[in-house]
Amino acid sequence: MKQREDFRDLIQPYLHRWKFVVLCVFAAIVCAFLYLRYADYEYEANATIKIKDDKSKNKLPEISSLQNYGLFSQDQNNVLDEIEIIKSRNLIESVIKDLKFNIQYFVEGRIQDHEVYKNPPLNINFSATDSILQKIDTTLNIRINSSKDFYIQGLVEENKLLKEIKGSKDIGGDLYDFGQGVPTSFGDIIITPNIGQYATKIGSNIKIKISPINGITSNYKAKLQIESNELSSIIKLTIRDNVKEKARLFLDKLIEKYNEDVVNDKNLVVETTSEFINNRLEIVSKELGQVDLTAEDLQQANKLTDLQTQSTLVLQNERENEAKLVAAANQIQLVDYMRDHLAEKNAPSDLLPTNIGINDNSIAQVTQRHNDLVLERNRILKNSSEKNPTVINLTNQINQLKNNLTQSLNSVKSSNEITYNSLIEENARISSRIYSAPIKERQFRDIKRQQDIKESLYLYLLEKREESAITHGVSSPNAKIVDKAYASSAPVAPKKTIILLAALILGFSFPIAIIYLLNLLDTKVHNINDVKKAIDVPFIGDIPRSSKKKQLVSKVDYSPKAEAFRMVRTNIDFMLKSIEGRAKTIFVTSTTSKEGKSHTSINLALSLSFSEKKTLLIETDIRVPKATDYLNVKNEIGLTNYISDPKLTLKDIIVNLDGNDYFDVIPSGVIPPNPAELLMSDRMQKLFKLVEKKYDYIIVDTAAVGLVTDTMLISSHADLFIYVIRANYLETRQLKLAETMYKEKRLPNMAVLLNNVNHKKGTGYGYGYGKNPNKKKWWKFSK
Repeated sequence: MKQREDFRDLIQPYLHRWKFVVLCVFAAIVCAFLYLRYADYEYEANATIKIKDDKSKNKLPEISSLQNYGLFSQDQNNVLDEIEIIKSRNLIESVIKDLKFNIQYFVEGRIQDHEVYKNPPLNINFSATDSILQKIDTTLNIRINSSKDFYIQGLVEENKLLKEIKGSKDIGGDLYDFGQGVPTSFGDIIITPNIGQYATKIGSNIKIKISPINGITSNYKAKLQIESNELSSIIKLTIRDNVKEKARLFLDKLIEKYNEDVVNDKNLVVETTSEFINNRLEIVSKELGQVDLTAEDLQQANKLTDLQTQSTLVLQNERENEAKLVAAANQIQLVDYMRDHLAEKNAPSDLLPTNIGINDNSIAQVTQRHNDLVLERNRILKNSSEKNPTVINLTNQINQLKNNLTQSLNSVKSSNEITYNSLIEENARISSRIYSAPIKERQFRDIKRQQDIKESLYLYLLEKREESAITHGVSSPNAKIVDKAYASSAPVAPKKTIILLAALILGFSFPIAIIYLLNLLDTKVHNINDVKKAIDVPFIGDIPRSSKKKQLVSKVDYSPKAEAFRMVRTNIDFMLKSIEGRAKTIFVTSTTSKEGKSHTSINLALSLSFSEKKTLLIETDIRVPKATDYLNVKNEIGLTNYISDPKLTLKDIIVNLDGNDYFDVIPSGVIPPNPAELLMSDRMQKLFKLVEKKYDYIIVDTAAVGLVTDTMLISSHADLFIYVIRANYLETRQLKLAETMYKEKRLPNMAVLLNNVNHKKGTGYGYGYGKNPNKKKWWKFSK
């Protein structure tokens, strides 16, 4: 039962203020609905791509598998590098420019304007260049006047409008025809209507907002989210926008631009190789022409019109030696070409030709590695500077590879020169054997040999040029699209359920927190439970709050206040039932002023007199008398006069209340300069002895014990002390005085009376007289 009462006391403040709680919840939900109605909804678009790694094609399978683990892992680094490239400002800015996101069209709606990207109601053409247009920050407010013309109001400097035209019939703006040039501070613009879902309607308002590219780029760069998993080349791109079509198109265009950038990088290598081959073809062509002229001159000088194809004495090994000699000379020439190119292209950003025909795998691998590092360095430089530690590291690696490549070329050339010299010696030996061959024929054979070398080199370079052209045409993008961009049909923010749930929680928590805080800071005494928790003193009753118009009870009175005093009267009789043969003297006091002790004294005396008990009210609060004011009794001669003047008798100071034969009053009299000394006099003792024989009850209105000691001086005459505590007024800590008085027995037979209790809050016992006690309001939660 006690736990139930404690729980009831705990929730009682919240149940009492249930209307405030419901009002806060209702207000929070209304605010949530208003927010959801006017908020800008966001839609989310997602796309998934796979990053290809072309570098691993030239690696051995064992090395590729080893590099997927531990310190050798490079796949994740490659994916992270590509993510940074995708998020680069240059790439996003090119997407914004292509999609023209810096120009926004807003159509007037019933609640608020909404943006239209696909098929807007108007088309706008600018005479200004892109460089100027990309820096403009302005808003054009347009109102359709008819199918042929429109209003545009007050274009002024700095590309701003004087005032809005929305909702005004007489806007006073400038009238222009569709297709007519409109002059602005950034150049003429031409506006034409569009046919579609949001076709222009007469009287409709359209807002065209032009923003700087830099701001739009920063906004989309911040909103772009890219996720990747470890040891995976799959990445997921996510972005949110108020227009779902824009979010989807942005991701598709971003992937497209990224692939174009990668393909352009690959084509740089092919173009460099093609340029190298074309230059060499031009040189070889000139050399071949010179050899042909030499052969022609030799034939003309020696009158050689028909050369025999081959001497019968030439051995089979001579033909093989000739083929080896041509191959060795070809390799030497290619190495010289490569060395010359290295000398010309010495910058770290220059690419080298690949697969030009040098029969050395190490040179091909070094060249391929060099080009990969150059491409990686150039791509990082797009979003960084040459002071970047990664760029510096790549530059050092590129220079080291060029040095290694030069050494390898020198080594290959030396090896081929040795082979070539040995083949020359072998050819000389074979030629010496052909003793019968004419000198002219040997000379022509030498020239023919040079012809064959140049011709084979020329044909080889032509073949490589075709291969390069084919490679240029089939360059593949770096990102494979796994899932194209897809925008959700439902908005992802704000989420209706979360907003409503948050509003509901806030609507409940805010008033509960306020009530809890008020109760936490509240140190007043409100009900009997507050009194019992603070002190252990007998409780005689509680008096409900009443209106100021009716402060005194009447004889025929069924109000809660009158019933409360009847209850107190009954409790007094029970506590003083042992006293017989004389008046029952009841003192009424309090801790401080304004707690209602005079009010309690008078009404208690009235209630006793209504039961036809002879009752006397003595006003001993001679410092601040109030009882006579309540009863409209003259206070010219009273208690202080009786004590100070021995000539006065009891009849001289007793005043009978008009209309009540059972109620007499002894007013306080003139306020003296020495009240304490007067109350200690023998005349005061004599007064109590005289009146206790003539009355059934003596009610003494005393001074507050927390302010003066007057009450303590006459406390010995009391049979019962009623200690009045005013609810919602007295501090809880001030109850310690009442507890001290009770424990030290300084106030005989002391009992507590709680005054001014608000029973509507459920803080007292309550009185149901004059009403149906079984009737319960629908909103009452407690019994």
